[in-house]
Amino acid sequence: MSELPHRVYRMLPLIGGVLGSTTCGALLYAWTVFIPPLTREFGWNQADIALAFAIACLFFGLMAFPAGILNDRFGPRNVVMCGAVILGAGFISSGFINYKWQLYISYGVIAGLGGGFIYLPPIATAPKWWPNNPGLATGFSVVGMGLGPFLMAPIASYIIANYSWRDVFIYAGVVLATVAFFSSFCLKNPSCDWNMEKQTNVKGVLPIRSYSLGEAVRVKQFWLLWAVYFLGSFSGLMVIDYIAGDEVEKCFFSWLAIANAISRILIGSIADKFGTRPVLSFVFAFQILSIMLFIPFREINWAFCILSALIGWNYGSMFTLFPTICMNHFGVKEHGSNYGLLFTSWGVAAFSGRFLGSFLWDVNNSHLIPFLVAVLMVIIALVINGFVKSVQD
Repeated sequence: MSELPHRVYRMLPLIGGVLGSTTCGALLYAWTVFIPPLTREFGWNQADIALAFAIACLFFGLMAFPAGILNDRFGPRNVVMCGAVILGAGFISSGFINYKWQLYISYGVIAGLGGGFIYLPPIATAPKWWPNNPGLATGFSVVGMGLGPFLMAPIASYIIANYSWRDVFIYAGVVLATVAFFSSFCLKNPSCDWNMEKQTNVKGVLPIRSYSLGEAVRVKQFWLLWAVYFLGSFSGLMVIDYIAGDEVEKCFFSWLAIANAISRILIGSIADKFGTRPVLSFVFAFQILSIMLFIPFREINWAFCILSALIGWNYGSMFTLFPTICMNHFGVKEHGSNYGLLFTSWGVAAFSGRFLGSFLWDVNNSHLIPFLVAVLMVIIALVINGFVKSVQD
């Protein structure tokens, strides 16, 4: 192929990643807008409704693993197309529910499963087109997880206020499925005859050897990374859940969501220049400081907004850094399968973290203990990250 078409083609996976991840962000992180109307109509308590979200996160995270395997075997386009249909079916059917178990299946299981199939393929595809900037390419592939709730929450709130929460599920289901389906046409692996540009950035250089999934799981570094990802996600979600439930919720959506989105692109460029491992260590250290400052200053509105943005920045950075770290360690060939399994740590953390956070809050009736637990988890993650040596050495 000529050079010009490839320069054009390599932009398409970035577009596909933005669209697909925005769909996923709208699916997950705008969920809080549904809590009041569901409570009013059915009398369900917040824990009952939150369980639907926890199930969606669990299936979203776990389904990334089979999505990665299918991506490596059948290509990203087919996997995302299937995910779009499944997500749309789950979201639309949620508009017709009357019982909790129906919501758990339609939104939690079906929509969550579809989201996992949409989320993974762009992450596995875009860096192959940008070997000199894998962090930046990954950042574009996940930036929509921050943009999604920023766009979805106010639109959903307007429709709920003027029409019905059922209309949000139905209409949003159609729109999200359409956007995700369109995004699939932007995803295609580079052709075998394309001579990928040589690496010039020593810090961002891709590995010489690619590990298969079977080889990766037999390396201790993989499971150390899984533990670090789990701890960082668990901590971040526990704190963000508290912020989302605070009376300054509008500030949460505007500042935290924007910082979450911006961080995913900027941190990719920084990691390409300075290396993923030191940047991840800095992010964890900065998260510890941000949470510790949030504890005494959360009652001050301007401090609440600034520190929420910093916490969102640090949390969002992980979703650019970990795919890049996984690729730096285990290579490009089966990156979809390898990162799909690594990402299951987020699904487990999202499901379990909310229960522990709620339990600690109910027992102590205070934010202090959950926040201190969150800090401790990040400290442990920071320490473990120091022991993760490159398998390419």
